[in-house]
Amino acid sequence: MKIKDFLKENHLNINDNAKLLLEKLAIDTSILSKLEETYGKSDKMSKSKHNTVDPDEMIKKYGADTVRLYTLFAAPPENNFDWTESGIEGAHRFVKRFFNYITQHLDLVKDVSYCEEDFKNLSEEDLKIRKKLHWTIKKVRSDIERNFQFNTAIAAMMELLNDLYDYKSKNPKVLREVFEKFILLISPFTPFMADFLWNKLGNTGFTINYPYPTYDENLLIEKEKEIPVQVNGKLRATIKVPLDASEEEVVNIALNNVDVKKWTEGKQLVKTIFIQGKILNLIVK
Repeated sequence: MKIKDFLKENHLNINDNAKLLLEKLAIDTSILSKLEETYGKSDKMSKSKHNTVDPDEMIKKYGADTVRLYTLFAAPPENNFDWTESGIEGAHRFVKRFFNYITQHLDLVKDVSYCEEDFKNLSEEDLKIRKKLHWTIKKVRSDIERNFQFNTAIAAMMELLNDLYDYKSKNPKVLREVFEKFILLISPFTPFMADFLWNKLGNTGFTINYPYPTYDENLLIEKEKEIPVQVNGKLRATIKVPLDASEEEVVNIALNNVDVKKWTEGKQLVKTIFIQGKILNLIVK
């Protein structure tokens, strides 16, 4: 009888005790995936199968914050999920990137204070990261309050961290606001790291004793919109225009765009096709 048939007949699968055996023999358990392709897939975790994950071992290896974050991120609370090594390693990378970014920039924000007056006349990049911060706060609060959607809340914070790594200006006052509010925002998910970083910023006590961050609705109101510009039906540029800009104003902005100029200079503008907030098409000859 073939191994595959034997397993099927006895209601067994390749993962029954195999993971435990391979671990004891110090053999890479990734071989299981190849065996499963040949002899059948593994079952869900079960104590009787000896294929469960020991939380103490995971905490020892990755830390309690990573295990907590991964458990909340892996799936919506109403769904089951398959524990994967790659999944928890991904969560661990995020935790480490968050920790490293803030600790590496502590000198920039040390003893820095800020008020709303400091955020007037910011550069475009500074304003962009502030908008992303406040958008993230709104998203996280909404997702938690609406059916405890922790996974999408964490995904939004991952987006914010990526944007922080791309943030070149590093305005100390802007960074200070981002750090403080981001730490409080993530504190229910990674409380030990949050408390440590909170104190590193010079604050006292535990994050749980501080109000959860709120967002500035004014920062979430879009005053400009990007629209594509076509010349004779072909996309040539994307421009930013005020939301309430008239067709004449949008055409002027487009004609002064470097990429559009290459296709319109020296030519006659015959017609414009404009859909507000959507698209501008310049017909030239």
